[in-house]
Amino acid sequence: MIDFFTLEGQPWPRRLWDVGSLLALQELLEASTWARHRVLSMSAVDWQRRELLRAIGPDIGLGAKELRAELTSLLSNPLPDPSPAHRRLEEIIDHARGGYIRRWADAATLPDQQRPRPERLARVIAAHLLDLGYDASHLAAWIGRLAHQRAGVEKVLQDAVSLDAAGPREFTVLAVLETVPERGQAQRHEAWVSVREVIDWLKQRGHSMNGVNPGGGFIYRVTARDPFSAASQARELVEHIVARSSFMRGNRGRIRPAPHLWVDDHPVPIPFATPSRGADVLSLSNEQSLYQIDGRRSLIDAALELAAPVNRGVLGPAVAGAWAAVESLLSHPDDPAEAERSGKAVAADRLAAIIACSWPRAELTALSHRHRPETPDSLIKQLAACSTNRDRAFAVAEAVRAGTVVRPADRFRRDSDIAAAQRMRHVVTDPRRELSTAVTVLRIALRRLYRTRNIVLHGGSMEGVALKATLRIVAPLVGAGLDRVTHAMLVENLAPLKLAARAEVGLKLVGGETGLSVVDLLEPRQ
Repeated sequence: MIDFFTLEGQPWPRRLWDVGSLLALQELLEASTWARHRVLSMSAVDWQRRELLRAIGPDIGLGAKELRAELTSLLSNPLPDPSPAHRRLEEIIDHARGGYIRRWADAATLPDQQRPRPERLARVIAAHLLDLGYDASHLAAWIGRLAHQRAGVEKVLQDAVSLDAAGPREFTVLAVLETVPERGQAQRHEAWVSVREVIDWLKQRGHSMNGVNPGGGFIYRVTARDPFSAASQARELVEHIVARSSFMRGNRGRIRPAPHLWVDDHPVPIPFATPSRGADVLSLSNEQSLYQIDGRRSLIDAALELAAPVNRGVLGPAVAGAWAAVESLLSHPDDPAEAERSGKAVAADRLAAIIACSWPRAELTALSHRHRPETPDSLIKQLAACSTNRDRAFAVAEAVRAGTVVRPADRFRRDSDIAAAQRMRHVVTDPRRELSTAVTVLRIALRRLYRTRNIVLHGGSMEGVALKATLRIVAPLVGAGLDRVTHAMLVENLAPLKLAARAEVGLKLVGGETGLSVVDLLEPRQ
């Protein structure tokens, strides 16, 4: 759970790749409404509904009897808006929401064979709490305290149930502006506070004025789950103002917010700048290509420019740019028109295949650098003789397959690495099944990006129920995919569509008669 709440600097394989079931159900309702307005196609919504029907099967939080039966019945047929089925699903979601984590907590007390796996439980709880609106920083502090206390699963679940049951509350947030053009207009806003009032507000609450150069500000009262989420809401309000200021003649872009926000009763200021969303394209640096620009804009250059807002940009351009990059690289005018792949959804499926194929190599390489047993073992000697990351990843994969790394806790010092080693044990022993599952999850996430982009651009709406969750989940995945596409272009001059074909073939052949290893899925065959 610490991995899932740690956003800054967290590698993409160790993040959450999906939203919770309840948000996914709300998203389906919303998609049906947008289909009525012809922003989304009914075939896309039907695909979403069928995938969701499969996904909720093992979700204990959705009940065991009446709730599950009603959900299954509703999801088995189209849900046009308006319709009786659409209205009934709205009611069922409300019933399922109450006690969602409690049902999972109860399942954790069952006998061993019926008890949910620890990672499944962690993913469900993390996704649900984030979907509720808790900020990742707040949840990271919460789970960090429990880890420091060495809390057991019962305590963690009790606290999670309490967080689930707690409703939003009102927060007061001070947003300071360092420059304020058109001050007379600002002063007429009911939330405006003067320079003197800003200074008094901060001093009364014991905050330092070092580095604070107020030109005035706004005191917002917002309803949120935690102080960080409240600050996020205030940040969005200020960003709306800054966006408007970019259209001012003469004072264009001169509204400048202070570097921090202050939440009443929260002891420290919260940075105004948000953490990077984690879209990393490391191949640019690893292949010595960061500065290799010759004036021509390649396909990769165009895609990277389109996707640039995904890391820190505001929501709309981030979603639009990320999908534009994916579509530009992985769609083709001659793609067959399939009902299941309406529009350009095939680009999402191809990227999902590329990312899934890169997953084992990324994790096994990371584990090879963190393999530090207290007593040196045979794998340590093998790794010392390896000259490439590919060889290191292969050595770890073979050790896991042979049973050398039977107890990861004896060989890795960090809980995060132990969890990753356990995941890789499943991948190397049953690669086709595990990678197929990964592709399904990734495809759902990336098609969510496509739907969200259509709602933003074609529906003109920034109020999508899953807009923020989409960026949180998809940004690192898009970065991972762009990284692999960039690497293939720089090293092999291999076109993105050919890399996607290699990935799709690799997923079919891995672990079979050709001897294709999980570490070589994106490598050229020798």
